[in-house]
Amino acid sequence: MENKSTVTEFVLVGFPGLPPTFHNLVSLVVFVIYNISLYANGIVVVVIMAKHHLHKPMYVTVANLALSDLLLDTMTLPKILAKYWFGDHTISLHACFLQMFFVHSLASLDSFIIMLMAFDRYVAICKPLRYFSIISNGLMVNLCCTFWFMAAVIGMSITVMGAVLPYCGPNKIKNYFCGLTPVAVLACAESAPARRNGFTIAMFVHLVPLSFIIFSYIMIIRTIRSTTGSDGWHKAFYTCTTHLFVVGMYYVPRLMVYIYNQFQLIPNADLNVLLICLYSFVPHFTSPIIFCLRTEEIKQTLAKVFKRKNKS
Repeated sequence: MENKSTVTEFVLVGFPGLPPTFHNLVSLVVFVIYNISLYANGIVVVVIMAKHHLHKPMYVTVANLALSDLLLDTMTLPKILAKYWFGDHTISLHACFLQMFFVHSLASLDSFIIMLMAFDRYVAICKPLRYFSIISNGLMVNLCCTFWFMAAVIGMSITVMGAVLPYCGPNKIKNYFCGLTPVAVLACAESAPARRNGFTIAMFVHLVPLSFIIFSYIMIIRTIRSTTGSDGWHKAFYTCTTHLFVVGMYYVPRLMVYIYNQFQLIPNADLNVLLICLYSFVPHFTSPIIFCLRTEEIKQTLAKVFKRKNKS
């Protein structure tokens, strides 16, 4: 890269049209989001790892999702805070591509893990008598490890597409972190093939899991509707809708940005960055609450832990 690129660092612009008077507000929102995500996902990971009775297939997937979200937020949000609090808005060339690897690999991992959670719920509700013969801790651990590996390969592939391009001109990234598209458009060579290949990979990584998630929830709702009374139906429907809220927040804005950027349909750079932040960070502090902290088993475990601390 050094032989091809004269750019040694990039400038993270964030919202290009944001007036300076709103910088403190944005940094406060980022600080709050990061802290909620840090504590919520951290609690989920620690509790599930520490408590043996939570070593179940569903919680194995939840812990992996929480760990993935925690890593992604830690790789991106502190840099945004450094930009507004300390004026550190630059990122070196190599650090940018390292961040790009984590952004794309962990985003892909989230998609795979959410699909795996939907598979677990589908078997538990639609085939309850066969659940323990199909789903086991060992199966979930192996699948999660496989998805971590696949996500790393995807992230590395996308990062290499951006890293092989030469950068010798403008270095201002219209985003809060390094992704393939906002970085590749700055290259002083034709970047359309790299962006097109990245788009193809992204569509596969997200549309395949989303198709299965939609199918599984349709089957879940059909099964619940036909086997439970009105009270059970309403409770189950509420649970499904809250889960689908997280799924929608993760997939819908993401797919919109991918499609719009590929065909250059979003002329407003601020709107583009807003949508990217929406799907990148909002699901990370809502998913542990909806998927895990709302469950009775987790709440009872946390209540026991806090009671022991108060007594001591």
